Amino acid sequence: MFKKLASDALGLSDIGRIISKEDFDKTQSDDFVLTEDGEKIHFLIKSKSDEYCFTNRALIHLDGEKASSSKRNILRYDYYKNPIRNVTIETAGTIDLDLEIKFAIGSQSMSIDIAKDEGEAIADLYKSLTAISQIQEDHQLHAEYARESLEAARDLLRENRFHDNQVSSEFKESVTFTYEWLAQKHTEHTRRDFKDIFEKYIQN
Repeated sequence: MFKKLASDALGLSDIGRIISKEDFDKTQSDDFVLTEDGEKIHFLIKSKSDEYCFTNRALIHLDGEKASSSKRNILRYDYYKNPIRNVTIETAGTIDLDLEIKFAIGSQSMSIDIAKDEGEAIADLYKSLTAISQIQEDHQLHAEYARESLEAARDLLRENRFHDNQVSSEFKESVTFTYEWLAQKHTEHTRRDFKDIFEKYIQN
C-alpha cells in the first residue's frame, strides 16, 4: 500500500511517453486510424494502460481500465463534433517526475501524465491544441451569426404572403434556398481536418 501511495505521489503510476513517428505503426492506435480516408497520426502518447493518438481529424483514445489488463476501450473524438477547450499544462514540481496536459474535448475532460523530460514536445502539442481551439471558437461564432441572420430574415418575411396561384412553387423555392444556404454555411464553418496546424507546431 505504501509503495502505491509513494508511486502516485511521485507521478510513477501511469506516466506517458511520446512515441516517435518511426514507431507509430507499432502501436495499437495505428490500427484504428482511417488511413484509407487520408487520416494520419501526428502525435502519440503511450502509457502502461492508455494510448492518446492525435490525428489530423480526431483524438483516438485507447483506454485501459487496468494496467495489468490487455483489454482496451477504443474511444474516438472527431474534432468537428468535439470542440477542444481549456488547454492547460501543469508543470512538474520539485519531486515530481511528470507533468500534465489537460483539456476538454467535447464533453470529455482529459488529463494526461507525461514524463518530465518530454516538456518540449508537450509544448508543441499544447500549441497545436490551443490553435485548433481558437479556430473552432471562431467557426462557432460565425455559425451563430449565420443562424441569427436567418432568424432576422425570417422575421422580415413573416408578414409576407405567397401569391395565391403560386403557393407550391414559391414554397418549394423558399425551402430549397434555405436548405442550400444552411448547408453552405455549415460547410464554411465546420472544419474536419487540422493537418496544417499539427505540421506547423509539432517540431520535437
